[in-house]
Amino acid sequence: MNAVGIIFSNIHDQSIPDMTRKRTMASVPFGCRYRLIDFPLSNFVNSNITNVGVITHYNYQSLMDHIGTGKDWDLARRHGGIKILPPYISAFDNTVANGFYTTRLEALAGILNFLTKAKEEYAVLSDCDTICNIDLNEVFRFHQQKEADVTAVAKRVDLLRSLAGKQTVLADDGEGRVTDIAEQTSDMTGSRLVYMNIMILRRDYLLSLVLDAIAHGYKDLFRDLLEKKLTSDRIFVFEHKGFHLSVNSTADYFSGNMCLLREEVRRNLLTVPGRPIYTKVRNSTPTRYSSGAKVSNSLLADGCVIEGTVENSIIFRGVHVSEGCVVRNSILMQDTYCGKNTRLNCVITDKDVFIGDGCDLSGHETRPFYLEKGARI
Repeated sequence: MNAVGIIFSNIHDQSIPDMTRKRTMASVPFGCRYRLIDFPLSNFVNSNITNVGVITHYNYQSLMDHIGTGKDWDLARRHGGIKILPPYISAFDNTVANGFYTTRLEALAGILNFLTKAKEEYAVLSDCDTICNIDLNEVFRFHQQKEADVTAVAKRVDLLRSLAGKQTVLADDGEGRVTDIAEQTSDMTGSRLVYMNIMILRRDYLLSLVLDAIAHGYKDLFRDLLEKKLTSDRIFVFEHKGFHLSVNSTADYFSGNMCLLREEVRRNLLTVPGRPIYTKVRNSTPTRYSSGAKVSNSLLADGCVIEGTVENSIIFRGVHVSEGCVVRNSILMQDTYCGKNTRLNCVITDKDVFIGDGCDLSGHETRPFYLEKGARI
């Protein structure tokens, strides 16, 4: 696909503020060995999009450490490749009075120089927390077949009142052309097309939208621009049929990880033939299980030491579960240490957490107990 890829790394940081206090949403760990940005990056690479810009805001040191040169995604290239785009890298790009963007449209205004210099005909926009495995070439064929100006990717879901104000709902005419764009309200019910924060459009069309926004002081891409162009321009929606998860809260993050314990989810997300999910490769020793270890229905990364019991849990690299420790329905991130006779249920530990002997910690799947990076108990 002849397209430049744009990933927004900070847009939804406030959805899980505890985990994004010292990192971007894009670099939040997920599923034993991945970061959230691995999913949009892999979708781009699997669709032959090899010129990718990642728009950053703040706290992007861990993101830079994870991406490195981009070689793990085959994006360490002389031409194109992956580029970290800090806010307003030049005076030409500084178009927002307060100096920092708050919306996607302002973020795009901050990378005008990058968009202008790109040679690709099309642009693909994606949020970093859109967890799916999608064939963007199929979306692109739909875009060309409909002769669309904009194609938004959506998933048909049953709306939840708890997500009112956090999701954009699209309505179409039955042939895919968008007839209405609305923010979900508490009285919306039933099955609706919810925007997945993935969009394809011509690069020159995107530039015209951004310049129009700068000229008129517009903030929101959908409400201020695209909604007004529904009758004049050809705006279509592509319905994604596969697995999709958006991280709108800590509970969403928890349930999304737990979904990976189901074989059908792993098959539709992580092991799709021809569309692997790439991540940074680390060479670690295999996980070691002691004679008294018991593990059931769990995913474990390498480099762990398991001496106790692990059930229905996601275990990242380098985790130590001591003798007599019982871990259930929990997510333990890299280098977590669990002491002897400790009991954990519905707990999320960030990196480098130390839990001493005899602790008993429990949350609930709707409100998991979270321990911040480096915590000591």
